[in-house]
Amino acid sequence: MTELPRALDSLDSRSREIFREIVEAYLQTGEPVGSRTLSQLGGSGLSPASIRNTMADLAQMGLLTARHASAGRLPTHAGLRMFLDGFLEVGDLTEDERREIAVRVKSAGGSLEGALESVSEMLSGLAGGAGLVTTPSRDAALRHVEFVPISPERLLVVLVMEDGSVENRLMRPPAGVTQSAMIEAGNYLSARLKGRTLAEVQRGIADELTQSRAELDSAAQRLVEDGFAHWTGEGERRLLIVRGHARLLEQMQAAEDLERVRLLFEDLERKEEVIALLDRARDADGVRIFIGSENPLFSLSGSSVVVAPYMDSQQKIIGALGVIGPTRLNYARVVPMIDYTARLVGRMLDQT
Repeated sequence: MTELPRALDSLDSRSREIFREIVEAYLQTGEPVGSRTLSQLGGSGLSPASIRNTMADLAQMGLLTARHASAGRLPTHAGLRMFLDGFLEVGDLTEDERREIAVRVKSAGGSLEGALESVSEMLSGLAGGAGLVTTPSRDAALRHVEFVPISPERLLVVLVMEDGSVENRLMRPPAGVTQSAMIEAGNYLSARLKGRTLAEVQRGIADELTQSRAELDSAAQRLVEDGFAHWTGEGERRLLIVRGHARLLEQMQAAEDLERVRLLFEDLERKEEVIALLDRARDADGVRIFIGSENPLFSLSGSSVVVAPYMDSQQKIIGALGVIGPTRLNYARVVPMIDYTARLVGRMLDQT
């Protein structure tokens, strides 16, 4: 695989200029770029033959490729990465663009989920891809835990949070568990875990189970153990909101694009993996870009993901948002748009 810093350093001024012009033309049109087209643009002042020689060298380095032998060149995923890291100039949004985004985020009222759905749809429309938003992770403290039998083989675990929200989890009851054992287990957990978040509960599982053995009868103990394993093993409960699938179909410019979009739709159904990808933005300072094969989830569809975290007033990351689309996204426009939207969404959630 080409080492991008070394490849960038090895390019002379002519190669850099031709490479930059090819990628910029590809991002603008989505089409392969030929030597005659570059020569007519006149930026380099070179003949088509000279440009073809340089393009061949760039292809040998793994930065350009062609759909077939007689076609023009387009950047590989490695080439796009080098362009983004070494050549892309990201400007700022205009006042009109900022105002438009602010108005649309502010008008996304109603429930939290409904507001984030509106934000996802807005991102899709502005960026020309599909909008992606993860809802905030639940971090409310527990107030009460109760086990409710709904059938011989199903128990409903009711988790009441300090903020008044309620979460329900289904589980299979241990053999022979009685109504009195359910009450005992629920009372024990309510008293023991009140005021603690699910994340804190997960970290203290071993200690809680050790202590429960001394304080509960055998049936209630089994119920506590099974309940711990079930409702703390699910991790953070969040939703992935995707809007704008149809815009991906509008982006098709070649027959093979249809298969790529079909693969992308399949990938987007794997919501937990998409959430995990967006969570990688939590480790970044600002916007992150994943190009095609850089992320195994979207390697077959060859898609790009531009994502940023959004934070509350204490600068705690509570979710992420972004767009997914073809690698020919207008990154110079999309990156500042995602960054600004993420900041606005953080402020919006602080006010709800």
